[in-house]
Amino acid sequence: MPVAQVNGVQIAYEVRGDADAPAVLLIMGLGMPAAMWPDAFVQELLERRFRVVTFDNRDSGASSRLSALPVPNIPVAMTRALLGLRVRAPYTLTDMAIDAAGVLDAAGIDSAHVVGVSMGGMIAQVLAALLPQRVRTLTSIMSSSGNPRPRVALGNARATRALLRRPPTEPADVDAIVDHLTYVFGVIGSPGYPQDDATRRAHLRRVAACGLYREGTMRQLAAILASGDRRPMLHNVDAPTLVIHGASDPLVPVAAGRDTAQHVRGARLEVIDGMGHDLPPALMTHIAGRVAAHCAGSA
Repeated sequence: MPVAQVNGVQIAYEVRGDADAPAVLLIMGLGMPAAMWPDAFVQELLERRFRVVTFDNRDSGASSRLSALPVPNIPVAMTRALLGLRVRAPYTLTDMAIDAAGVLDAAGIDSAHVVGVSMGGMIAQVLAALLPQRVRTLTSIMSSSGNPRPRVALGNARATRALLRRPPTEPADVDAIVDHLTYVFGVIGSPGYPQDDATRRAHLRRVAACGLYREGTMRQLAAILASGDRRPMLHNVDAPTLVIHGASDPLVPVAAGRDTAQHVRGARLEVIDGMGHDLPPALMTHIAGRVAAHCAGSA
């Protein structure tokens, strides 16, 4: 993968598709490398004549691991965030949005349709608000506005525990990492679209081969908490916006998707019954079609 030197870090990225096709920038969620994007989703976009750009966020995958930075106390940070108090973090979502813009620079792309899932949706929102000239359309999937109200901000306890579950301490043990990720996505995934174990594990093995970096994940989570309530920022988003959320998301409740759409002028909301906090194979054609139509309709 080529590497973009941006914002004091190295960001590994990949570009697929025809150079003259409109670009779609995909931003992945908490702790996950770009390999977490399902092949079927990327392929659907390529077949619909888009140029697809993916990258590993800082502190994940092949991008810079910022080991010199402190590891935040997440329980304390979560408590402070829910109380509306200031949270300190080594970096914020704004830094990560600037990273994303740097990937576009490195790829020679002036502007792109931007699609983010979970934390990636939050980064995409910040990018659209702060650098509107870089974002042709915004699609925010299973994400939130940063609204701290418990009914919006909090998923169920089991899903939160799964998210914070400590991965294997031996990074070279790919089988153990696959077991860990299989458990996590078994908890937070889509109850209406269950995956067979072999299909899920094959996908997660590719993710596990990139390695999991718990300290980096904790810094990313602190970046979310430190960035606070983005609702005032969302009022500044001019890009045509599509919000997609699962009705059965146990980690980021569907109220968060509705709240996000309410605070972006003209945003369209699609709630998908049976969808949780993942991108199940059975929904890839549907979601990719919605994204492609949104991008094409706003060209």
